[in-house]
Amino acid sequence: MASLRAHHIATGFDGNLWINMIRQKTEQPIAIPLLPRAEAILDKYKQADSDVVLPSISNQKFNSYLKEKSSIVGIEKKLTHHIARKTFATTVLLLNGVPMEVVSELLGHSKITVTQEHYAKVVKSKVSDEINNLMKKLK
Repeated sequence: MASLRAHHIATGFDGNLWINMIRQKTEQPIAIPLLPRAEAILDKYKQADSDVVLPSISNQKFNSYLKEKSSIVGIEKKLTHHIARKTFATTVLLLNGVPMEVVSELLGHSKITVTQEHYAKVVKSKVSDEINNLMKKLK
């Protein structure tokens, strides 16, 4: 988030906004389409005459904010930046039918097997749900 700049955001081949960057960890290019809520957040923090897109905060401060928010809404589990990333992958992507290949790409995993190993439980749950839906249709 700290290295995201306005010049990284451009309209893609599909007419939607995309983030185009080089991953710090792997030095590989990444292209990520922006969801409408993400666009709204970027608009909120946009600064005139600046390439900076979001306020720069440390992981420690980010985690502190998550801790504060979780206590307000009554979440007892310790929340961190990493947990937020995993939650996005499971509840937003996988449980909404986004294919594993796409999730793997968005998370920047070097191999799809890394994604499959980390999210196997979610995939099994999704398989169970889909088969139960199929059984209802076949009755």
